[in-house]
Amino acid sequence: MDFLAAAIDTARSGYIGWILVFVILTAFEFLNARGDRRLGSRVNGLAYWVVFIPLSAVLLAGLASLWQALGLRPLLSLPAFQSFAWIGPLAAVIAVLAAAIVNDFFFYWAHRFQHRFLWRYHAVHHSIREMNAVNSYHHASEAIVSLLLYTVPTSLIVADLGPGLPFASFAIWLHIVWIHSPTRANFGPLRALFVDNRFHRLHHSLEERHFDRNFGAFTTLWDRLFGTACFPARDDWPAVGLAGIDEPRNVREWIDLPARYANGEAPAEAALQPAAETG
Repeated sequence: MDFLAAAIDTARSGYIGWILVFVILTAFEFLNARGDRRLGSRVNGLAYWVVFIPLSAVLLAGLASLWQALGLRPLLSLPAFQSFAWIGPLAAVIAVLAAAIVNDFFFYWAHRFQHRFLWRYHAVHHSIREMNAVNSYHHASEAIVSLLLYTVPTSLIVADLGPGLPFASFAIWLHIVWIHSPTRANFGPLRALFVDNRFHRLHHSLEERHFDRNFGAFTTLWDRLFGTACFPARDDWPAVGLAGIDEPRNVREWIDLPARYANGEAPAEAALQPAAETG
């Protein structure tokens, strides 16, 4: 398959997958919402994904073509599905969980790197005041950042998930979008191991005590291990966004927000404050 065909195929599957995720979670948000239910608040997010999915597809196809041209093969192999086959159907579950936890290790450090060195760009994601399944967009540059800091290292690891692969791909998409979702449903005690929407909301919180906490997207293990975990109290549901600057309202603001948010500090003249979501 040539580069263009690979990019088109990746984009097509990406659109199908994300549409399913957005439809499922948006419907769930309207049935189980803790915040905003307006469809209009999701327009900016939809516009972003229309652009981001084909851009990511081109980058992924390019990376695959480069690895093929270099004859580069995975450097590390995780325990394969067959390693757990003796326990029956649970083998697929264990293989998927192991792969997702290792995968999240790289996401965790890529995420911390963004906060430390690329904050003005990552701030676009944190500027969102009405978090929901659709509004989890980032700055356009993050497609390249994600490729370099996250996709490249994880592409050098192979994991045979057996029959769990299709389920794993969809479940991971669903989960990483849901952790931005304002639904009342959460993992409860399972939050000790798995990230849920309440745990990740603290990462987007306006409260200083929550800054630079909860970097993981799948498991809370790495935050606990590296001292960045902050678990929500019973009634914790903080306001989110950036204290001194509004979220992008059009394409120009989306592109130039990093420049306006120079060095991670809001312009002195900005006096915007995000409103807390209702519980």
